Amino acid sequence: MSGEMHSPIPQDPKSNGSKQHIMVFPYPAQGHLLPLLDLTHQLCLHGDITVSIIVTPKNLPYLSPLLTAHPSTVSAVTFPFPYNPSLPHGVENVKDTGASGNPLIMASLRQLREPIIKWLSSHINPPVAIISDFFLGWTNDLGIPRFAFFSSGAFLASILHFFSDKIHLLESNEPVCFSDLPRSPVFKTEHLPALVPESSLSEDLEIFRDTTMNLSSYGCVFNSCECLEGEYMEYVKLRTGHDRVFGVGPLPSIELGKGNSYSSVDVEALMSWLDGCTDGSVLYICVGSQKVLNKDQCDALALGLEKSMTRFVWVAKADPIPDGFEDRVEGRGMVVRGWAPQVDVLSHVAVGGFLSHCGWNSVVEAVASGTMILAWPLEADQFVDARLLVEHMGVAVRVCEGGDTVPNPHELGRVLAETMGECGSEVRGRAKEMGQKARAATEAGGSSNADLERLVKELASL
Repeated sequence: MSGEMHSPIPQDPKSNGSKQHIMVFPYPAQGHLLPLLDLTHQLCLHGDITVSIIVTPKNLPYLSPLLTAHPSTVSAVTFPFPYNPSLPHGVENVKDTGASGNPLIMASLRQLREPIIKWLSSHINPPVAIISDFFLGWTNDLGIPRFAFFSSGAFLASILHFFSDKIHLLESNEPVCFSDLPRSPVFKTEHLPALVPESSLSEDLEIFRDTTMNLSSYGCVFNSCECLEGEYMEYVKLRTGHDRVFGVGPLPSIELGKGNSYSSVDVEALMSWLDGCTDGSVLYICVGSQKVLNKDQCDALALGLEKSMTRFVWVAKADPIPDGFEDRVEGRGMVVRGWAPQVDVLSHVAVGGFLSHCGWNSVVEAVASGTMILAWPLEADQFVDARLLVEHMGVAVRVCEGGDTVPNPHELGRVLAETMGECGSEVRGRAKEMGQKARAATEAGGSSNADLERLVKELASL
């Protein structure tokens, strides 16, 4: 018998006092990483679990608030970022490459499969499940049940899945009709998600297949809610063939990442300025943490704002604001450089609209606050989100589209004035109603709260 290894007799983790162990693997881009850490925080509050979070060294600071909040429950498992000759030395997060770096970072992280399996096999109390970002489809193959976490919506997930066996449709460059999706939406090929390869011969095909594997996971978790995407979550359940599909949003933020990559702004002065504005009169402008508008776009937006006579807060980061603009709008508008507390601003009674790129986290925050969106989708995934908001839900108005598009400032000024005025009252009303439903979803008895409890039970049963 010497040399033979015997597995210990399996025990109910509750019977020996140990907690259910869950592994969490975020994707290193702020819009992906922070919502999954928010979900982890909620699971720690609701479940009797321990959590190991897979991270590379330079992304470790993002975990700090979570490790502080749950010191005996959450721990980091740090793996060196795998070498990739196509990535600049030291890059471990999409903030250092922009969205174009996604395929390279996704390819690099695939190399962690063997080190993770080795870690799993040597652990005294190995995780019973992994919750990993939807960009990490290969984690389906680690030998434990995998829950795919979508930092985007169920509509986008449905579109990605549609292409799992239909890549050939892209070869004609004709608009694609998603005939088996609710409402049978039609998209131009240039408005399809960036991850969809241009043809079946594309070198990005393997990376894309990672994202189409998600619906074959043990479960799917969305930072979304029934009132916003009920029909698409039902579609996902239909495609997975089970009901381990959980809409747990809008996830409340535990304010992670503040100070990591942003300069500070005078938040007190900003909120004080809003306090002095009439209810619903202010347009909040922010195009996300990654995108910087070019000079022509900034010139057009600035002139449009001047012509509209609308009150506004513009979060400009490194955007080239025209000379003299701030003097000309003094008292009526405020330009903020750096990080702004977006959730607090959107929740302020003075804010009546949000000119947004329609990134999913901004969408969810706007929906939760009941704020109408003025949509300017800049990148392909955001066209999907804009379609959902403008055409399906009627809580947004399209003002421009495209990352290189320069709006006509006169037309933009007219649309801003009308939308923020009487003409936008219907859309504002629908957005407010959606906000009430979304907030109710996360409270006791709401759909998202029920799905969170269902997810906790599912993890406890493994």
